[in-house]
Amino acid sequence: MTTRHYLMAMFMGLFALTACGSDDDPVPVPEPTEKPEPSDSTTTSPEQPDTTSTTPSGPDVTETRFVGGDISMLTAYEQQHAAYADLNGKTIASVLDFLKEQGWNTMRVRLFVDPSQDSDKGVCQDLDYVKKLGKRIKDAGLLFMLDFHYSDTWADPGQQTAPASWAVYSWYPEDTFYKYTKNCLEELVAAGATPDFIQTGNEISFGMHWGYRDANGQFVDLQNFSGKLEANSAWTAYKDTHWDNLAKYLKYAGKACREVCPKAKIIIHTEQCANNPTLDVAFYNRIKDNAIDYDIIGVSYYPYFKGPLSKLDNGLTQLERNFPGKTIQLVETGYPSKWAVNGETYDYSGTYAYSTEGQRKYTADLITMLKKHPQVNGLSWWYPEANAKGCTGNLKNGWYNAGLFDNETGRALPALYELKNFK
Repeated sequence: MTTRHYLMAMFMGLFALTACGSDDDPVPVPEPTEKPEPSDSTTTSPEQPDTTSTTPSGPDVTETRFVGGDISMLTAYEQQHAAYADLNGKTIASVLDFLKEQGWNTMRVRLFVDPSQDSDKGVCQDLDYVKKLGKRIKDAGLLFMLDFHYSDTWADPGQQTAPASWAVYSWYPEDTFYKYTKNCLEELVAAGATPDFIQTGNEISFGMHWGYRDANGQFVDLQNFSGKLEANSAWTAYKDTHWDNLAKYLKYAGKACREVCPKAKIIIHTEQCANNPTLDVAFYNRIKDNAIDYDIIGVSYYPYFKGPLSKLDNGLTQLERNFPGKTIQLVETGYPSKWAVNGETYDYSGTYAYSTEGQRKYTADLITMLKKHPQVNGLSWWYPEANAKGCTGNLKNGWYNAGLFDNETGRALPALYELKNFK
């Protein structure tokens, strides 16, 4: 398990929205004791980007299904000499080529601003790392999904910390989101790693850029520049607080995407679909009301935190009913192959045993359900490359138990082969 999952499990013990809470469920935001101070009137705002133009053409989302996984740690595992093998024990020379042979066509990679600020072994994906892995993905004939975290560390509904280096800017949208996004994309394009899909933020159901850590490690609220969202007391709608900031951030990020990678599809990614579809619909209605330019609704679903497949099924139905013009992708999912994921809040083992067959059966049933939803065209397994076999460094310890390789033998698991059936 990653530090991200341990931390979120702790949050869930305190703030469970439902009996099927998640490690990526948000921490409820209390009512502010004071209204935020108004923005500095002497600051000149840059012109807002035009988001009304026709979306450029890109991958044919109407006739193609996209299946794969977030392989952000692959380079790190290779550097530590992880020994990958197929189901029968035959050595895998190239993991990317092997995954392509199994019918995968899309690989997701996360990007942090300055991961050196965090000691978590899963936080190592700086721009140089992503450029090299992204180029390998493209050279292998695969599609590349880039996941901007806009943080030095994990960004999810429990934490959306602004990069430490961004605290010096006085005008966030222009000096950070637009310029940073544009610079990263330009460097990726120049490196031969042009993204086909771009997530402008990771699990942003409750916004992003809540604050930053100072030199002493203390959290500092961004106040006028905060993009932290708040739900009402019933968790059925959003308050207006900070939506103006979040809208600016997403517009400027999207503007950079359209300029540098006009064929790429923009994904806005949330995680309330299964456990609270009402709030998820409210989120995308706010996105629409703020005229934010994007192409794909991205959702996360971990059954051991969110509950049974029926809840995801219902949530996807709600999104399709309310946003018939949008395609939907499940950009994160996973299920254990041997034992429960640490911190789980929903025991699904009665339906899907914590075994290689249980994991495969979950995958098969997930695919059957997803294919009933005409707007759903993407499925991505989170952290499939986890494999401690042969590792010589820190990845040999603290196994993630919902990957698609056996940490003891290094062999691919049956669920990996099952994923091709989504196409």
